[in-house]
Amino acid sequence: MSATYHVPVLFDAALEGLALQPSGTYVDCTFGGGGHSRGILDRLGPEGRLFGFDCDPDATDNVPEDHRFRLIPENFRFASNFLRIQGVKQVDGILADLGVSSHQFDAQERGFSTRGDGDLDMRMDPRIPEGADALLRRMGTGELTQLLRRFGELPQPHKAARAIEKALADNESAQLSTGWLHKVLTPLAPPNKRNQYLAQAFQALRIAVNDELGALADLLRASLKLLHPGGRLVIISYHSLEDRMVKRFMRAGNLEGEIHKDFHGRALVPFDKVTGKPIVADAEEMVHNPRSRSARLRIAARNTLAA
Repeated sequence: MSATYHVPVLFDAALEGLALQPSGTYVDCTFGGGGHSRGILDRLGPEGRLFGFDCDPDATDNVPEDHRFRLIPENFRFASNFLRIQGVKQVDGILADLGVSSHQFDAQERGFSTRGDGDLDMRMDPRIPEGADALLRRMGTGELTQLLRRFGELPQPHKAARAIEKALADNESAQLSTGWLHKVLTPLAPPNKRNQYLAQAFQALRIAVNDELGALADLLRASLKLLHPGGRLVIISYHSLEDRMVKRFMRAGNLEGEIHKDFHGRALVPFDKVTGKPIVADAEEMVHNPRSRSARLRIAARNTLAA
């Protein structure tokens, strides 16, 4: 494994949040470069087990030679099904470090980064039939406006959608690349926030291509049955859309954040929050790992109440 494939964010806090038991069974939903997984394995005993999920084929190069570990090359939204195939019904902890890995950002041909010029692809799983280029060609202005507003929280998203539509109409045979999108959108960006504007637009397309929020919702719902009582749910998110979803779910056990009550008015919440406010990186980590600046870590423990 390349040492620079991916630098784990909030490494110590995330592993402490799992409250690892030497003989426990754990899931690393975003294996990537294997940094968090190696940390978990270092803390497990000979009877412990760790399952990693990653749909990016590049991640297979980083699998440790350890009989306690198994990589499942699928999206973590299907964790429950694939764990059942392995004979595992419940686990002691689930860790997910959401978003894009350092390796994916650095591989310009993948299309995740606003830097350089590569294919406008953005698929984490190459088996997904439609990349960002095909998505832009298919969508109308209204649908694209909604996408940019919802997933990128882009200011005046209709202007960006119209600019993309016009650029496609002017040159229907254009090779859609990250450089092409950069050129189309840069004139619309506020002068002092150009990088942020482009990052928000790229984020919106990436989330849509990979159905990232849908996958996170599936994982959160599955955690209700996957986690043993006392099992830990540890999620690192990088933008408000993810963090808001995680916060609501840990608070109430549903995606709406609505706390249900029993006949006597007692709250039926399936998780006990381990963290109140999210854990964030300290100044030193932000300097050495800039990706950590936007990271938010939330931790909850499954209790015995019905969801």
